Amino acid sequence: MLSFMIDKRAEYERMFRAEQTLWWYRILHEKVSEQLQRQFPGQTDIAILDAGCGTGGLLLHLQQQGYTQLEGFDFSADGVAFSQSRGLRISHHDIRNLADYVPDKRFDAIICNDVLMYISDEAAASVLQTVRQRLKPNGLLISNNNAFDAFIGIHDYTVGGPKRFVLSDIRQFATKAGLHIRYATYWSLLLSPLILAIRSWQRFQIRRGWVDLSQATSDVDVPSAPVNRLLYSLVKAEGALLKKLPFGSSLFTVMQA
Repeated sequence: MLSFMIDKRAEYERMFRAEQTLWWYRILHEKVSEQLQRQFPGQTDIAILDAGCGTGGLLLHLQQQGYTQLEGFDFSADGVAFSQSRGLRISHHDIRNLADYVPDKRFDAIICNDVLMYISDEAAASVLQTVRQRLKPNGLLISNNNAFDAFIGIHDYTVGGPKRFVLSDIRQFATKAGLHIRYATYWSLLLSPLILAIRSWQRFQIRRGWVDLSQATSDVDVPSAPVNRLLYSLVKAEGALLKKLPFGSSLFTVMQA
Protein backbone atom coordinates (compact mmCIF):
# COMPACT_ATOMS: atom_id res chain seq x y z
CA MET A 1 0.00 0.00 0.00
CA LEU A 2 2.93 2.35 0.60
CA SER A 3 3.31 2.89 -3.14
CA PHE A 4 -0.35 4.01 -3.48
CA MET A 5 0.41 7.70 -3.87
CA ILE A 6 4.05 7.51 -4.93
CA ASP A 7 3.47 8.22 -8.61
CA LYS A 8 0.93 11.00 -8.03
CA ARG A 9 3.15 14.02 -8.45
CA ALA A 10 0.12 16.30 -8.77
CA GLU A 11 -0.95 15.37 -5.23
CA TYR A 12 2.49 16.18 -3.84
CA GLU A 13 2.45 19.47 -5.71
CA ARG A 14 -0.97 20.27 -4.23
CA MET A 15 0.36 19.44 -0.75
CA PHE A 16 3.48 21.54 -1.33
CA ARG A 17 1.38 24.59 -2.23
CA ALA A 18 -1.02 24.18 0.70
CA GLU A 19 1.23 23.25 3.62
CA GLN A 20 2.11 26.75 4.78
CA THR A 21 -1.38 28.18 4.37
CA LEU A 22 -4.19 25.65 4.68
CA TRP A 23 -5.88 25.73 8.09
CA TRP A 24 -5.49 21.97 8.61
CA TYR A 25 -1.73 21.97 8.14
CA ARG A 26 -1.29 25.08 10.28
CA ILE A 27 -3.17 23.49 13.17
CA LEU A 28 -1.23 20.23 12.90
CA HIS A 29 2.14 21.97 12.75
CA GLU A 30 1.28 24.05 15.80
CA LYS A 31 0.19 20.94 17.70
CA VAL A 32 3.56 19.34 17.01
CA SER A 33 5.61 22.37 18.03
CA GLU A 34 3.51 22.81 21.19
CA GLN A 35 4.32 19.26 22.31
CA LEU A 36 8.01 19.74 21.57
CA GLN A 37 8.06 22.94 23.63
CA ARG A 38 6.33 21.20 26.54
CA GLN A 39 8.79 18.32 26.59
CA PHE A 40 11.91 20.33 25.77
CA PRO A 41 11.26 23.90 26.96
CA GLY A 42 13.71 26.39 25.53
CA GLN A 43 15.67 23.69 23.70
CA THR A 44 15.98 24.26 19.98
CA ASP A 45 18.97 21.98 19.37
CA ILE A 46 17.15 18.71 20.00
CA ALA A 47 17.47 16.03 17.30
CA ILE A 48 14.20 15.74 15.37
CA LEU A 49 13.38 13.23 12.64
CA ASP A 50 10.30 13.53 10.44
CA ALA A 51 9.72 9.96 9.28
CA GLY A 52 7.51 10.29 6.23
CA CYS A 53 7.93 14.03 5.79
CA GLY A 54 5.94 14.43 2.58
CA THR A 55 6.92 17.75 1.01
CA GLY A 56 8.61 19.07 4.15
CA GLY A 57 6.06 21.58 5.41
CA LEU A 58 6.33 20.54 9.05
CA LEU A 59 10.12 20.64 9.06
CA LEU A 60 10.03 24.09 7.48
CA HIS A 61 7.63 25.22 10.23
CA LEU A 62 9.95 23.85 12.92
CA GLN A 63 12.92 25.52 11.26
CA GLN A 64 11.04 28.81 11.39
CA GLN A 65 10.43 28.15 15.10
CA GLY A 66 14.20 28.06 15.62
CA TYR A 67 14.88 24.31 15.71
CA THR A 68 18.28 23.54 14.23
CA GLN A 69 18.76 19.75 14.26
CA LEU A 70 16.15 18.74 11.72
CA GLU A 71 16.11 15.91 9.21
CA GLY A 72 13.63 13.68 7.50
CA PHE A 73 12.91 11.12 4.86
CA ASP A 74 10.09 10.06 2.58
CA PHE A 75 9.38 7.07 0.36
CA SER A 76 8.32 9.26 -2.55
CA ALA A 77 10.93 10.75 -4.87
CA ASP A 78 8.52 13.63 -5.49
CA GLY A 79 8.13 14.26 -1.77
CA VAL A 80 11.90 14.26 -1.35
CA ALA A 81 12.38 16.63 -4.28
CA PHE A 82 9.80 19.11 -3.00
CA SER A 83 11.30 18.94 0.50
CA GLN A 84 14.81 19.49 -0.78
CA SER A 85 13.61 22.49 -2.79
CA ARG A 86 12.83 24.09 0.60
CA GLY A 87 16.50 23.70 1.55
CA LEU A 88 15.77 20.88 4.01
CA ARG A 89 17.97 17.89 4.81
CA ILE A 90 15.84 15.09 3.40
CA SER A 91 16.63 11.66 2.00
CA HIS A 92 14.76 8.85 0.27
CA HIS A 93 13.91 6.03 2.66
CA ASP A 94 11.19 3.51 3.54
CA ILE A 95 9.78 3.87 7.05
CA ARG A 96 9.41 0.09 7.23
CA ASN A 97 13.21 -0.01 7.26
CA LEU A 98 13.60 2.66 9.92
CA ALA A 99 16.27 0.60 11.69
CA ASP A 100 18.56 1.11 8.69
CA TYR A 101 18.24 4.90 8.67
CA VAL A 102 21.46 6.37 10.16
CA PRO A 103 21.53 3.35 12.51
CA ASP A 104 24.01 4.82 15.00
CA LYS A 105 21.89 7.90 15.70
CA ARG A 106 19.10 8.42 18.24
CA PHE A 107 16.55 11.21 18.30
CA ASP A 108 14.82 13.35 20.91
CA ALA A 109 11.66 13.33 18.82
CA ILE A 110 10.43 11.27 15.89
CA ILE A 111 7.41 12.58 14.04
CA CYS A 112 5.26 10.28 11.94
CA ASN A 113 2.23 12.10 10.58
CA ASP A 114 -0.33 10.45 8.32
CA VAL A 115 1.95 7.56 7.41
CA LEU A 116 0.45 4.53 9.16
CA MET A 117 -2.44 4.40 6.69
CA TYR A 118 0.05 3.43 3.97
CA ILE A 119 1.35 0.29 5.70
CA SER A 120 -0.12 -2.88 7.14
CA ASP A 121 -1.03 -3.16 10.80
CA GLU A 122 1.84 -5.64 11.27
CA ALA A 123 4.28 -3.17 9.72
CA ALA A 124 2.90 -0.33 11.85
CA ALA A 125 3.48 -2.29 15.05
CA SER A 126 7.00 -3.11 13.90
CA VAL A 127 7.72 0.52 12.98
CA LEU A 128 6.68 1.70 16.44
CA GLN A 129 8.94 -0.90 18.04
CA THR A 130 11.85 0.45 16.02
CA VAL A 131 10.88 4.03 16.90
CA ARG A 132 11.19 3.17 20.59
CA GLN A 133 14.70 1.85 19.98
CA ARG A 134 15.70 4.97 18.05
CA LEU A 135 14.49 7.44 20.70
CA LYS A 136 16.74 8.91 23.35
CA PRO A 137 15.66 8.66 27.00
CA ASN A 138 12.54 10.82 27.47
CA GLY A 139 12.18 11.04 23.69
CA LEU A 140 8.81 11.47 22.02
CA LEU A 141 6.97 9.88 19.15
CA ILE A 142 4.44 12.37 17.78
CA SER A 143 1.93 10.94 15.33
CA ASN A 144 -1.19 12.21 13.62
CA ASN A 145 -3.51 9.86 11.74
CA ASN A 146 -6.84 9.80 9.93
CA ALA A 147 -9.65 8.92 12.34
CA PHE A 148 -12.99 7.09 12.13
CA ASP A 149 -14.30 5.25 9.09
CA ALA A 150 -17.29 7.61 9.04
CA PHE A 151 -14.97 10.24 7.51
CA ILE A 152 -13.89 8.08 4.55
CA GLY A 153 -14.32 9.96 1.29
CA ILE A 154 -12.77 10.60 -2.10
CA HIS A 155 -9.73 12.13 -0.39
CA ASP A 156 -8.89 8.81 1.27
CA TYR A 157 -9.01 6.83 -1.95
CA THR A 158 -6.92 9.47 -3.70
CA VAL A 159 -4.07 9.83 -1.22
CA GLY A 160 -3.80 6.50 0.55
CA GLY A 161 -6.77 4.22 0.58
CA PRO A 162 -9.69 4.03 3.02
CA LYS A 163 -7.76 3.17 6.19
CA ARG A 164 -8.58 5.13 9.33
CA PHE A 165 -7.88 4.64 13.02
CA VAL A 166 -9.40 5.04 16.44
CA LEU A 167 -7.48 5.46 19.66
CA SER A 168 -7.72 1.77 20.57
CA ASP A 169 -5.86 0.92 17.34
CA ILE A 170 -2.98 3.25 18.18
CA ARG A 171 -2.97 2.08 21.79
CA GLN A 172 -2.62 -1.51 20.60
CA PHE A 173 0.35 -0.60 18.40
CA ALA A 174 1.92 1.37 21.25
CA THR A 175 1.49 -1.44 23.77
CA LYS A 176 3.19 -3.94 21.47
CA ALA A 177 6.04 -1.48 20.96
CA GLY A 178 6.53 -0.74 24.65
CA LEU A 179 5.39 2.86 24.24
CA HIS A 180 3.09 4.79 26.57
CA ILE A 181 0.52 7.20 25.16
CA ARG A 182 0.96 10.30 27.30
CA TYR A 183 -1.45 12.48 25.33
CA ALA A 184 -4.13 11.81 22.73
CA THR A 185 -6.94 13.81 21.23
CA TYR A 186 -9.19 13.76 18.23
CA TRP A 187 -9.55 17.10 16.52
CA SER A 188 -11.69 19.18 14.17
CA LEU A 189 -14.73 18.35 16.31
CA LEU A 190 -16.59 21.55 15.43
CA LEU A 191 -16.16 20.90 11.72
CA SER A 192 -17.17 17.24 12.01
CA PRO A 193 -20.82 17.68 10.94
CA LEU A 194 -19.74 19.48 7.78
CA ILE A 195 -16.98 16.97 7.00
CA LEU A 196 -19.29 14.03 7.67
CA ALA A 197 -21.95 15.44 5.35
CA ILE A 198 -19.45 15.99 2.54
CA ARG A 199 -17.81 12.60 2.92
CA SER A 200 -21.17 10.78 3.16
CA TRP A 201 -22.25 12.39 -0.11
CA GLN A 202 -18.95 11.39 -1.68
CA ARG A 203 -19.37 7.75 -0.61
CA PHE A 204 -22.88 7.76 -2.07
CA GLN A 205 -21.46 9.02 -5.36
CA ILE A 206 -18.78 6.33 -5.29
CA ARG A 207 -21.33 3.57 -4.67
CA ARG A 208 -23.46 4.81 -7.54
CA GLY A 209 -20.48 4.86 -9.86
CA TRP A 210 -20.71 8.60 -10.43
CA VAL A 211 -17.05 9.15 -9.54
CA ASP A 212 -14.07 7.74 -11.43
CA LEU A 213 -11.58 7.26 -8.58
CA SER A 214 -8.72 6.79 -11.04
CA GLN A 215 -9.24 10.39 -12.16
CA ALA A 216 -10.28 11.91 -8.83
CA THR A 217 -8.13 14.36 -6.87
CA SER A 218 -7.84 15.00 -3.15
CA ASP A 219 -9.44 17.93 -1.36
CA VAL A 220 -6.06 19.32 -0.25
CA ASP A 221 -6.64 22.84 -1.44
CA VAL A 222 -6.64 26.28 0.16
CA PRO A 223 -10.08 27.92 0.23
CA SER A 224 -10.57 31.65 0.00
CA ALA A 225 -8.66 33.63 2.62
CA PRO A 226 -11.74 34.52 4.73
CA VAL A 227 -12.98 30.90 4.77
CA ASN A 228 -9.51 29.59 5.55
CA ARG A 229 -9.16 32.02 8.46
CA LEU A 230 -12.59 31.04 9.79
CA LEU A 231 -11.85 27.32 9.69
CA TYR A 232 -8.48 27.86 11.35
CA SER A 233 -10.04 30.00 14.08
CA LEU A 234 -12.77 27.45 14.82
CA VAL A 235 -10.37 24.53 15.16
CA LYS A 236 -7.86 26.63 17.10
CA ALA A 237 -10.61 27.68 19.52
CA GLU A 238 -11.79 24.13 20.17
CA GLY A 239 -8.23 23.08 20.98
CA ALA A 240 -7.80 25.99 23.38
CA LEU A 241 -11.08 25.31 25.18
CA LEU A 242 -10.82 21.52 25.34
CA LYS A 243 -7.40 19.89 25.41
CA LYS A 244 -8.83 16.43 24.71
CA LEU A 245 -11.68 15.92 22.28
CA PRO A 246 -13.76 12.73 21.96
CA PHE A 247 -14.36 12.89 18.21
CA GLY A 248 -12.93 14.36 15.04
CA SER A 249 -11.54 13.49 11.62
CA SER A 250 -7.93 13.30 12.89
CA LEU A 251 -6.26 11.63 15.87
CA PHE A 252 -3.17 13.26 17.37
CA THR A 253 -1.03 11.24 19.78
CA VAL A 254 2.17 11.70 21.74
CA MET A 255 3.98 8.58 22.91
CA GLN A 256 6.98 7.91 25.11
CA ALA A 257 8.94 4.84 26.17
